[in-house]
Amino acid sequence: MSDSKKDSIHTKLLQQHTEAKVVRKIVLTVFISLIIIFSGVIGGGYLYIKSALKPVNPKNTDPVMVEIPIGSSVSSIAGILEDNGLIKNKHIFKYYVKFKSESGFQAGEYQLNQAMDFQEMIDLMKTGKVSENVTFQITIPEGRQLSEIAALIAKSAPYSEKEVLNKLQDKKFIDYLKKKYPDTLTNEIDKKHIKYALEGYLYPATYPFYEKKPSLEDIIEPMVQQTNKMVLNYLPKIEEKKMNVHQFLTMASLIEEEATEKADRDKISSVFYNRIEEGMPLQTDPTVLYALGEHKDRVLYDDLEVDSLYNTYKNTGLPPGPIANAGESSFAAALEPENTDFLYFLATRKGEVIFTKTLKEHNKEKAKHITKQNK
Repeated sequence: MSDSKKDSIHTKLLQQHTEAKVVRKIVLTVFISLIIIFSGVIGGGYLYIKSALKPVNPKNTDPVMVEIPIGSSVSSIAGILEDNGLIKNKHIFKYYVKFKSESGFQAGEYQLNQAMDFQEMIDLMKTGKVSENVTFQITIPEGRQLSEIAALIAKSAPYSEKEVLNKLQDKKFIDYLKKKYPDTLTNEIDKKHIKYALEGYLYPATYPFYEKKPSLEDIIEPMVQQTNKMVLNYLPKIEEKKMNVHQFLTMASLIEEEATEKADRDKISSVFYNRIEEGMPLQTDPTVLYALGEHKDRVLYDDLEVDSLYNTYKNTGLPPGPIANAGESSFAAALEPENTDFLYFLATRKGEVIFTKTLKEHNKEKAKHITKQNK
């Protein structure tokens, strides 16, 4: 074979080898791109499905009347729920029903709401218990303490305040709730110095009731159930903050009790976190009043001496447990405090909150807005 022919063959082999390398690179690039795209689709799909399984709006308990006609298929029921804004995706509802092997839906008119999850709606539509007129309802405002909530329940329901308080402290009932809502109600509520085990665990909202005399368990449990729903929504952030649920609800309750309508809860939250980081006592008056078991317009110097772990003037860190039942705005502030250097805040008579960095600045504002007005 001539040298020129050998060179020609060698050149062709080199070209083929180069082309093969290019093809392999293209194939590899396409393969990696497909994996990335596929992973993105899978990840996005997972997040979408996870979101669709949650209630449309955990805060909205406004009733929505829906009618399920006789002979309705799961598909038509899913369509009705989606059309009424009660679920996010009718197809995912259908797959959920199939996956859970649910059946036996009964025709009727049902009162549902956006705070319900799939299973709650399914359970109700399987019972055939059609909606009735509301016999009474209980509204729990934000920031109410357990003893106040007992009075609100007694005012609307056919039970005395003492009966309600006894049920709220019934160990057997509390143990039942702990087993049913283990992510929210933990052994933290059983600790020795806790004033009320369920303080901070009764979510502020309006609760309708359709029977003349539902059991106290049936009145109280929806309040705990709603807190559980909210906690589960916030659980990743709670864990990210390296807190447990009890600490989270305790912090939220302090923010709730200190906040006014005009207050910036994120800044109040930042003050509490800054003081904890500095090893300073929180020195928040509502904890003193909670320890005293009183409601007063002004906390006196003698009050600050009350011997209680709830007294944040004498003890550093968080109190043993929540001092009230907080709402969602305080929940959010407890997990996302604003980034500030503030160590003090002061609420004026007009409901405004003044934030300061030093004790000197704080005392100056106190003299201007509080001491002066008390003279």
